[in-house]
Amino acid sequence: MSELRALEIRQPAEIASAAAEQAVPFSIEAEQQLLGALLTNNEVFDHVTRIISPPHFYDPVHRRIYEICAERITKNALASPVTIKAFMENDQGLKDLGGPAYLARLAAAAISSHAARDYAQMIREFAMRRELIALGQDISARASQVTISDNAEEQIKAAEQTLYKLGEQGVAERGFQSFLSAVTGALNAANAAYSRGGGLSGVSTGLVDLDGKMGGLNRSDLIILAGRPSMGKTSLATNIAFNVAKAHRMGEMPDGSHGTVLGGVVGFFSLEMSAEQLAARILSEAAEVPSSNIRTGDMTEDEFRRFVQAAHDLQNCPLYIDDTPALPINQLAARARKLKRTMGLDVLIVDYLQLLRAATAKDSRVNEVSEITQGLKAIAKELDIPVIALSQLSRQVENREDKRPQLSDLRESGSIEQDADIVMFVYREEYYREREKPGDHELDKMVTWQQVMEACHGKAEVILGKQRHGPIGTVELSFEGRFTRFGNLEKHRTNWEQ
Repeated sequence: MSELRALEIRQPAEIASAAAEQAVPFSIEAEQQLLGALLTNNEVFDHVTRIISPPHFYDPVHRRIYEICAERITKNALASPVTIKAFMENDQGLKDLGGPAYLARLAAAAISSHAARDYAQMIREFAMRRELIALGQDISARASQVTISDNAEEQIKAAEQTLYKLGEQGVAERGFQSFLSAVTGALNAANAAYSRGGGLSGVSTGLVDLDGKMGGLNRSDLIILAGRPSMGKTSLATNIAFNVAKAHRMGEMPDGSHGTVLGGVVGFFSLEMSAEQLAARILSEAAEVPSSNIRTGDMTEDEFRRFVQAAHDLQNCPLYIDDTPALPINQLAARARKLKRTMGLDVLIVDYLQLLRAATAKDSRVNEVSEITQGLKAIAKELDIPVIALSQLSRQVENREDKRPQLSDLRESGSIEQDADIVMFVYREEYYREREKPGDHELDKMVTWQQVMEACHGKAEVILGKQRHGPIGTVELSFEGRFTRFGNLEKHRTNWEQ
């Protein structure tokens, strides 16, 4: 029936032209019937505006009709065959289709408003397929033209960027949801925490006191992990990534579906270190071989055997590393979505925030960082996962007597502090005390210094400077510099191992 109706509306010449282009995916009928629904009921616009935009329409006349309708409706003005006619009196394309009578025939062929969303998704699907075809043709055409200035690597990068931009268009907005739906989600989170014996509502970091303070790594949270150089923020991030991935278990979820029930799949964007360097750090912790010995190859036979065994044990660990430098935030989001779709994704870590780039050039660094932090928070909400982003601290920390960091020490702190759900700082007093060692002739000072060093040796602090859903405060951890490993203090170690 819909095909007959479409044939009645479309002029014979246009039908023949469309038939000749069947290699290109499109649906004139779907466009006609969606526009008809919109012209008879403007409320349809609210259902489809998050799905399609004018460029998604294959027919240029339909594109202009939708564009005028959208402009009028957003201004709270009526969009109907009569009102749209006034704006298209001189439109040659509309004249070729029968003029204003075509608008009336569109309205007469309107589908039910309940079906509009499905038609909009079909139109969007065909539009994306056409873009994919065009991209393939462009890649083929450029590759066939051998020039010095346009080498293969540059063509691949350009194709990747275009493909990622196309992937960005596939993000659907969630819109409003009922309070009942929100309450159900909160109840499920509480039930998950209760079923763990009142322990955690999120993914465990493997660090008992930190879990106790944060409730684990919770979905849709943006967690900023900041610190000065050599404090160990990358080490702490890799430790958490390793602990989460090592504990990963699949099973039956409370709703009966199959999914992650313990630990999680981890995505790690390492913009500073290579994947090999990051893997060496993780293996250093797992094999208990000093990382400096791994770099120089100065290992005993037993250490090398442990290193190889650790690599064998962890080869199937669900930890995925992307070490592409200077990633734009939109490409990072596209890659995270792909990982979630293909391998699953429960925790995302970015090392570090200041090495990301904004999707478009900004007039100031503050605006760039603002776009980046907003993008990271959007990823956390869209993929429903915790995102841990490492961040640098300004040098003003070094000018204070008390070197413990605070929120005002964050670089471009306004946007970072505002968008984050949790801000935590890594602080090791031992690092600073080592540099205050007195001379050998200052015996009294040497005794005092040794007492201070003994008290802070092998310890680190994680300072929770902001936590949107919980208390702030300080968590003490152990730190073994040889293996770049953070752990639970001795009082908790027995319980955790059990």
